[in-house]
Amino acid sequence: MTRMEELLKQQEEIVAAIAAEYKRGQESAAKGESEAQYNLAVMYHKGQGVAQNFAEAVTCYKLAAEQGNADAQYNLGDMTEKGQGTAQDYAEAVHWLQLAAAQGHSQAQYKLGVLFDSGQGVKQDYTEAMRWYHLAAKNNNANALYGLGSMYENHHSVEQDDMEAVRWYKLAAELGHLDAHYRIGVLYDNGHSIKQDYAQAMSWFKLAAAKGHVNAQINLGVMYDRGHGVESNFPEAMRWYKLAASHGSAEAQSKVGFMYSNGKSVVQNYAQAMHWYLLAAAQDYAPALSTLGFMYDHGQGVNADDAKALMYYNKASKKGDENATKNRDIIEARMARQQSQKH
Repeated sequence: MTRMEELLKQQEEIVAAIAAEYKRGQESAAKGESEAQYNLAVMYHKGQGVAQNFAEAVTCYKLAAEQGNADAQYNLGDMTEKGQGTAQDYAEAVHWLQLAAAQGHSQAQYKLGVLFDSGQGVKQDYTEAMRWYHLAAKNNNANALYGLGSMYENHHSVEQDDMEAVRWYKLAAELGHLDAHYRIGVLYDNGHSIKQDYAQAMSWFKLAAAKGHVNAQINLGVMYDRGHGVESNFPEAMRWYKLAASHGSAEAQSKVGFMYSNGKSVVQNYAQAMHWYLLAAAQDYAPALSTLGFMYDHGQGVNADDAKALMYYNKASKKGDENATKNRDIIEARMARQQSQKH
């Protein structure tokens, strides 16, 4: 038997095993076995061995949830909150999430915290959000630990306390929560109610950036660009900006454009600058739209073109860019004068 034939035989055996497991699951679920109903729901939910079918998943989760299966209650609540396989119904979602949370399901407890924190489907209640976050945090739920840090950072039901926020974020970071690494960096970088410490900020940004956190990559670029805590290093700034830009960040794309248009770490190149600004502008990123307006307004790397300048200024102005609004008004007045002079 060739290697290819062996692999095909193994694949056939796997498919047969999945089919047999699916059949056993159906038979057990039909007998009212909660665990079998839950497992069958997971297969439909994830499309494992069967075609993905959210409606069937909801049906099976509900059968198991009604028998007290906490995982089924959580998944049913989550799908109902999202409107997957059933009509979106926040009240129904909260009902199932609370049943799971009462059994100590930490993800359900965290999810309830999020709903009360955001006021999504329920009356916003930071105190209630804090209570659920604390319950989930006791089970080392990284998302809940991060949520508690966010509550202290953003003054939700508690006094703003960046040191306390850092404490919770660090606990979440120890469990691998990337956003927690990033937020610690931001707090040390900004230095509001915590002593500003660029070395600490850079250390935390690097931990997150190395694992692909785009905003951390951008912030590292800014620190090298502006010389915050390190000597200014434009090539290193460009490296981090480009890395973030490669993930589709409009902010990073705009910053790469700025580096090219100002000759920072590279030979000044307006064509390259325009390329990066256009990528960011395609995502309606206001600073890039405003800069493109300026380039056409002043003939920077392109032929001056009032109509194109006005178009970009208008788009940026609608996004709330005040400089674009001022420049739009100036160019409109100039175009009006030119028009009147023709007559």
